[in-house]
Amino acid sequence: MMSKRFGGYGQVPQSDAGLATMSQAHLVALSQQGNASHEQLLEMQAAQQGMRQMAGKQNIEVPKVNFYPSRHPDPRKARKQDIRQARKLLKPTKRPWYNPLRWLGGLKYRYNRQSNLCVVDGCNCEELIQYDNLYAKITDEKTGKSLWELYWRNPVTQTPEPFVAREKVTNGAKMKGTYCPEHLHLYHLLCKWESENDKDHNKTKTGMREMVRKGVSTVAVPIAVVRKKDNTPEFLKKYEPFFMELEKDSKVQPGINLLHYQNPETGINDVTMIVFDLRLFQKEVLATRPQLSDAITNLGIMQRPAHSVAQSNPVVEASMAQAELPQSEPGLFTQ
Repeated sequence: MMSKRFGGYGQVPQSDAGLATMSQAHLVALSQQGNASHEQLLEMQAAQQGMRQMAGKQNIEVPKVNFYPSRHPDPRKARKQDIRQARKLLKPTKRPWYNPLRWLGGLKYRYNRQSNLCVVDGCNCEELIQYDNLYAKITDEKTGKSLWELYWRNPVTQTPEPFVAREKVTNGAKMKGTYCPEHLHLYHLLCKWESENDKDHNKTKTGMREMVRKGVSTVAVPIAVVRKKDNTPEFLKKYEPFFMELEKDSKVQPGINLLHYQNPETGINDVTMIVFDLRLFQKEVLATRPQLSDAITNLGIMQRPAHSVAQSNPVVEASMAQAELPQSEPGLFTQ
């Protein structure tokens, strides 16, 4: 059975719609057909898989967000279809029209009671955070910042603060509730898609006329861009993808750190060190000790045997100047 859409496009079979069970080849093909990029689809898949794992391990009621990416061949129309579907899925759940609480009690929305409840499905977000903060693990594909940093922190004090949903998704009156990790990630993608849609609209003749009517004009000013010369030696350029992955993972995983020691006179990084702190991998170590030990052996990181029980979980430091890491197989730290 196919989900109906206008124009006949964007129809996704229900059996293939679950991103959590899709293969990598299927995700690549889906990213080439529709609006969502491969990185965004990977983030959505990670969010769905994380929510399912929570439900299976802790018996937590976790909803399923049935978002089906559009497959329209025109990227702009595919983006509009994704925006329309995302706004529909992110609207707060209303009580039935025949429920007297909706009209007499002023309780129009079902889950608009506490700040820890998702306004769409009523999921207890506080319980999810206490078990495993999935907000901190879902990151933006470009900036590398997590949903926790973008939406669950006060922009001034940087203290944890619940994200507040709105009645009309991106505008309207503020509500008491929030979004669960999967819905918040969809909200994040919706904001990006609408921003791209506005930029494309302003480039059209209609958009330019609207801006002129409001007294706004755009003037192209040529700017001389001076490109800095890349002084990276040729034999170090092959390590750039490795350090890019480390830089991205270090933002979401406290057990991975990149230490740069600058020369106080020249300001250049004289020494760069990579630190893997196994003490912060306590949960992963207890769950997958054989696989993790094999991975460390394959990486060539030598560890001294523990002299006592109190000296377990050593800190492994790998320096570019002191140790050469052989090329490792992908997925060594994954189950």
